[in-house]
Amino acid sequence: MIPFNEMKSTLYERLAAYNSVIQTCQRCGLACTRRHALCGQGNIEGRIMLIAQAPGKMEDQKGEMFIGTSGKYLDDLLKRAAITRDDIYMTNLIKCSLPGNREPRISEIDACTVHLMQELVLIDPEIIIPLGYWATRYILGNFNDQSVVKNSLKDIWGKLYLVKSKVVYPLPHPSALIYKTSRMPEFAEKYRKLKVLLKPCKWYPVCPIKHFTDQGKLDPQWVRLYCRGDWESCVRYHMEENSEYHPDWMLPDGTLDEQLR
Repeated sequence: MIPFNEMKSTLYERLAAYNSVIQTCQRCGLACTRRHALCGQGNIEGRIMLIAQAPGKMEDQKGEMFIGTSGKYLDDLLKRAAITRDDIYMTNLIKCSLPGNREPRISEIDACTVHLMQELVLIDPEIIIPLGYWATRYILGNFNDQSVVKNSLKDIWGKLYLVKSKVVYPLPHPSALIYKTSRMPEFAEKYRKLKVLLKPCKWYPVCPIKHFTDQGKLDPQWVRLYCRGDWESCVRYHMEENSEYHPDWMLPDGTLDEQLR
């Protein structure tokens, strides 16, 4: 009998096997106009999955993600956030190039997101970063947060949402900078949070919030949104850094939960 650990394929092998499915996909008409069906690229063991809309002309020709003008803006934004492509996994909502850079059709999204959902299952990221309208609309809508989808995009970008145990942090697509470079400081401020989301809070292992959550006394959303999410916005974190007293029953937003006392 073959030992179980030898039978079990690695994440790399499973993803490579599914990538071959993506590369030969014929689920919609885009298969007739594409050159490459793009698979995801980057750190498959990281916490963050970035989801763009679709490959552009250059990406379709070369079979690589973000190598055109929008890729240069993305690299600039990542550099300003003090991270690199090696820190994240990147993929697309639509795996094939859209003729004339038109918007995706609902039928194409329905056909192609089978692949995206399988990537999410395989990689299981803690943080999902949809870029632009269509990726944000699909991710938040798919995770049943229709109320957010109805909001104006400017009210969604750069805010954390917890939906079905996943932290979602929508961001504007870097391609928007092609038409209005003056928005770079605004984009950079929102992308800066990626550095924070890359790792859990350094105080998390010894934080009372973790202790209360492990005991089942506290909703895990606090851990996902703060301790393992935007710990930079945690009141406890800043008080700990400044050596200021704060009771164990203080929640990350600064309110006190007397039931934990």
